[in-house]
Amino acid sequence: MMQNRLMQWLLLLALAWAQQLATAATLTVGVLGLEDDARYQPRRLEHNYPAQPGGRALEGAAVAVEESAPELDAVGHKLVLRSFLAANSADLPRVVAQMNAAKLQYVLLDLPDSEMKSALASTSAALGSALIFNIGSGLDALRGTACMANLLHTYPSEAMRSDALAQYLAARSWNQALVLYGPRAQDKLQLEAWLRSAKRYGIKTAKQTAFKLSTDPREREQSNVRLLTNDKSYDVVEVIDSDGEFARGVPFNTQWPRPVLGANGLVALAWHPQWGLNGGPQLSRRFMRSAHRPMTGQDWAAWAAVKAVVAVLSEKPKSSVTEQLKLLRSGQVAVDGFKGPRLTFRAWDGQLRQPVFLAHADGVAAVAPFDGVMHPTEVLDTLGVDEKESPCTARP
Repeated sequence: MMQNRLMQWLLLLALAWAQQLATAATLTVGVLGLEDDARYQPRRLEHNYPAQPGGRALEGAAVAVEESAPELDAVGHKLVLRSFLAANSADLPRVVAQMNAAKLQYVLLDLPDSEMKSALASTSAALGSALIFNIGSGLDALRGTACMANLLHTYPSEAMRSDALAQYLAARSWNQALVLYGPRAQDKLQLEAWLRSAKRYGIKTAKQTAFKLSTDPREREQSNVRLLTNDKSYDVVEVIDSDGEFARGVPFNTQWPRPVLGANGLVALAWHPQWGLNGGPQLSRRFMRSAHRPMTGQDWAAWAAVKAVVAVLSEKPKSSVTEQLKLLRSGQVAVDGFKGPRLTFRAWDGQLRQPVFLAHADGVAAVAPFDGVMHPTEVLDTLGVDEKESPCTARP
């Protein structure tokens, strides 16, 4: 008798579970990228420059979708991941139209900085009802003058990364920096972010010098590290090099024994595969098993974007995408980013608050923000543009 009742109970439980799976809402996460993205060319990936992608960020999103399936099953949802690749920048409108036809709820933008603004213009018009995540661009303008109400950023801004480095120097009283910067437009934007951070934390620029990698013998002095660093009046060398090639040759090649930071040496990162706390080793191992390469900051940002979706769906399973955006951007829903504190999005610009790792090739040397750095409400807001400084006016 007891055995029959147990069998009946198990059968009812199985039927209920099957019914729940059958009625689960299937939601789609689309990842938009470029086939000809220079960041992912094989020769480029071979260089493995710090703070730059190691592979397609789709792989980070895939890990998050897989590991979150049981949590979403419990609230009657299922996430499906789709990749959308445009052949080149001119092909973006066509692919965005495909995404619009697919009625995507969530979009992850894995695009180079040069394509972000134009891509956002088209996605905003075609995918205005979707929740959009920037998972790889640090451009401060995307959080400022070019911000959007439905755009969230899981990748740290240039201002956040430069603030982390400046806090590190201030904490050690290394107050004189020799700044070497490159010729690219992105270098100039990073230089602006660094100068803002240096002023904010009392780091003085002992000298500011442009470098240039060139095969022209008349320009060789502009790429000679020893000549560029022959002045003694500095504590550290800050290298601003969005390409990464010049910066690789700076550590241990300076005229005087000085630490190097910025694009090489000590680098501000969203993630490091040797992060050993808060579940970091487990996440890095899951990613390595899935993608067969170490996890980078861009991979982590893609993973964190999906985890943000999972967090809000778990908190409010029946909410609309518009309601989810308001919940996330107001800070009412937090994300466990495996970095220590619970992470929330800033209401004023959609940026995910997060600690930033100060790391070298073999591990994490320190984590910003640092002890002693003060803020009236949230110490994580000492990294990046604070509410009173932000020019962003777009709100959901």
